[in-house]
Amino acid sequence: MPRVICLGEVLVDQIAEDIGVPYEQVSSWKPYFGGAPANVACGLAKLGTPVSLISCVGQDEVGADLLRQLGAAGVETSGVQVHPNSTTRQVYVTRDILGDRSFDRFNGDSDTVFADTLMSPEHLPEHLFADAKFLVMGTLGLASPQTSRAIARALKLADQYFVKVVIDINWRAMFWKSPEHIVKLLPILLKNTDFLKLTEDESNLLFKLVSPAAIAQAYSHLEGILITNGDKDCRYYLGERQGKHPVYPVHSIDTTGAGDSFLAAFIHKIYHRPLTDLLDPQFAEEVVGYACAAGALTTLDMGAIAAQPNDQQIREFLAIRNNKH
Repeated sequence: MPRVICLGEVLVDQIAEDIGVPYEQVSSWKPYFGGAPANVACGLAKLGTPVSLISCVGQDEVGADLLRQLGAAGVETSGVQVHPNSTTRQVYVTRDILGDRSFDRFNGDSDTVFADTLMSPEHLPEHLFADAKFLVMGTLGLASPQTSRAIARALKLADQYFVKVVIDINWRAMFWKSPEHIVKLLPILLKNTDFLKLTEDESNLLFKLVSPAAIAQAYSHLEGILITNGDKDCRYYLGERQGKHPVYPVHSIDTTGAGDSFLAAFIHKIYHRPLTDLLDPQFAEEVVGYACAAGALTTLDMGAIAAQPNDQQIREFLAIRNNKH
């Protein structure tokens, strides 16, 4: 079966156990496996779609543990590189009283070199691209020259093997030494993008536009655009028409990884059907509703991956919600 390739960082989210306090006052942290591309990969595996992760971890205990957890989650990891003298990244995450998170700092010091910045372009497994249907990436890898080159090679391979490219902007300024460089790099990335997912804040910041149709007009080759906005409507441009889907209100505990679950569910739905089916407005609406349900369910528990729903949980959740209306 063709697979989905997720390319990018796998790391540890150290999430504050105290809610509503600044970093300096946190009394305890709990480690959760994370990194947006790894979260999407695990979400897809849980939904039953074959998926591989291409990444780079350090030759340390944290890296070895992440590889074990990816395998246990059903993600194929032959493309995960192990770098002998760099560190697997950990991110310290605080939460406000609504469960919304802030990324505060990394492990190590200013001299620490993180493995995710050292992905080798030469070691990308070309055979994975030969039978892939989608390549999913974010923008964090563009912050480092070497991983940037690996991304460029992955895009070339995707083009060579007719693999659709899905980009989740996932903007995190703290990963960049010079955040303004995104302005030069983003247009190059978008030239090679088929489906784009971003938040309303990212849309405002990077495009000065908040309408999916307006972005589609500026980048006419895009086949789909999804703009999420926390607990507000999700707006989308699919099958050459714009629509919006309300999110499902739930009592969120932790919003970490909700967008990644949303994206995994979206890809899972379109993976199993011809992409031309998105021209049917009813199918497009159904796909976005399914993705919104996956995102909502992920906020009901701690961490990005442990909380991810399976297909049956999403269907049951939707059945209950749709019967109420």
